[in-house]
Amino acid sequence: MTSARAQILAAVLSGSVLLAPAAGAVDNDNESVRTAGSVSYVSGGVGIESIERLNSISGNFNLKLVFALKSGEYVSRVRVSVADAAGKTFLDTTSEGPWLLAKLPVGRYRVSATFAGKAVTQSVTLDAAKLRTLDFRWGSE
Repeated sequence: MTSARAQILAAVLSGSVLLAPAAGAVDNDNESVRTAGSVSYVSGGVGIESIERLNSISGNFNLKLVFALKSGEYVSRVRVSVADAAGKTFLDTTSEGPWLLAKLPVGRYRVSATFAGKAVTQSVTLDAAKLRTLDFRWGSE
């Protein structure tokens, strides 16, 4: 077992993945790639199988968002909005898990992620092939 996989297994077994009560168990059918306009996206990442599946398809995307508390515990049910420099919204969705992968047109974007009523915004420049990862954290300042 690889070190990264062992760490993921330890995190999952220790209960470090937080789900909103209404979210329930994540079904792999919820991890199908969806389309919103010109954007393809998928979210998930609850459990080792889900993480491995998302890792296996991550090469098809150019943006990866990871959601967690500052303590390291993953969170889901994060509201996500992605807009270009002109303010046009390309994606507006709620993550089903702590990871969200998206394929956006080349350009510069502002990504806003909201969890427990607190929004965090980051900027990113995307090209066609390279996967860029943004890490969003919430907790005590």
